[in-house]
Amino acid sequence: MLSGVFTQGVAMRRADRLFRIIQTLRRKKRPITATAIAQELETSVRTIYRDIAQLMADRVPIRGEAGIGYVLDEGFDMPPLMLTPDEVEAAMLGAQWVSGRGDAALKRAALDLMAKIGQVIPEHLRPLVVEPALSAPSKEAPADTIDMARVRSAIRHQGKLGIFYSDEQGAQTQRVIWPIAVAYFDAVRVIVAWCELRKAFRHFRTDRITGYEFLEARYATPRVRLKAEWWKEMAEANKRRRPSRPAGAAS
Repeated sequence: MLSGVFTQGVAMRRADRLFRIIQTLRRKKRPITATAIAQELETSVRTIYRDIAQLMADRVPIRGEAGIGYVLDEGFDMPPLMLTPDEVEAAMLGAQWVSGRGDAALKRAALDLMAKIGQVIPEHLRPLVVEPALSAPSKEAPADTIDMARVRSAIRHQGKLGIFYSDEQGAQTQRVIWPIAVAYFDAVRVIVAWCELRKAFRHFRTDRITGYEFLEARYATPRVRLKAEWWKEMAEANKRRRPSRPAGAAS
């Protein structure tokens, strides 16, 4: 697939652009126009039309038409070798960060990911893995007092958790929560959840959970909806905390 466009010189630049078009389409859930793609790639609309026609001729499953927009069918996957230097560095930096701050299972996964990247990328890109120019130094964080691998599984399966939680003052409460996400900060990890006790979204530090049970019960509300509601609440809270700008202040 796409073998016809891999030649030296100018054609290589075009090949890079073709893969960037595919990546752009993969990020979008709705049709995107050639004009929007051209703006992102800083090229002409005519070039995008020509490139999309080439991709479709090479059996890349793109659907759509001029003026309406294009979408990439789900399930399409590119060979693992098709990574740019920036993509390799982005993946390595992210994996380094996770290996220094994630729980034991995520650390192992991050190290495995870095090893796999080193095995599949072309020889000229391997120095980016062996001697990376970017680094994310690890930072000591309080140990989790709950099995984070099982927490992530509960999130994926919408499973409820029963926890005993100790707040900043040491007061302990018993709660049933609906975990929807885990937020990773430099110093702490936080479970984002709907709390049945408070009837609201709450954030629970993973080092302050003094007891827990993974319940068989599952929450019925789709996690994606709960997460959208949480994001909306966070945005509104941040807006309220933002100080008002004095008259004449720069925007």
